[in-house]
Amino acid sequence: MRPGPHTEAAGVVLAAGAGRRFGGPKAEVWFDGERLVDRAVRLLRDGGCARVVVVSGAVTLRVGNATVVHNRDWATGMGSSLVAGLRAVHESAAVVVPVDMPWLGSGAVRRLLDSRARLAVATYGDRTGHPVLLGSEYFPAVTATAVGDIGARQFLTANRESVQYVPCDDTGSPDDVDTPQDLIR
Repeated sequence: MRPGPHTEAAGVVLAAGAGRRFGGPKAEVWFDGERLVDRAVRLLRDGGCARVVVVSGAVTLRVGNATVVHNRDWATGMGSSLVAGLRAVHESAAVVVPVDMPWLGSGAVRRLLDSRARLAVATYGDRTGHPVLLGSEYFPAVTATAVGDIGARQFLTANRESVQYVPCDDTGSPDDVDTPQDLIR
């Protein structure tokens, strides 16, 4: 791992969902020779996160090279998983990714970390996406607004003047996986 401004940054993988539209939990789906959850952990590690926290829920996950925390409220939506993940982070910042974005690149994580921002969002063309970097000073406000499937969106929208938008077009794709057909490209 290359030293950078956030060598004390943790990665957070949101992997608690049941994957109803997919037909089962996406964290355990295999793609290009690895489970989506392992791919997300590798993305964050390769991007420079000192530690990775995986939030499980619908299924119990065993993940090497990561700390797994269980979100007992996983069925209420991604917001509760974000809260569980941030509560497990003791580092100065967290880089958050959902488990179902297998085409994100570690270069996006590195760019957010290298930005020296305390609040940053990757952009792809004219749209915002993941990863998202949250400085620890923002954790209380983010967890207070993370409900249902909103996650950090409401907080980021309300604080858009403080967000650094980091272009990541050439690092990968923020496309997510909703159905098995989405994995066929």
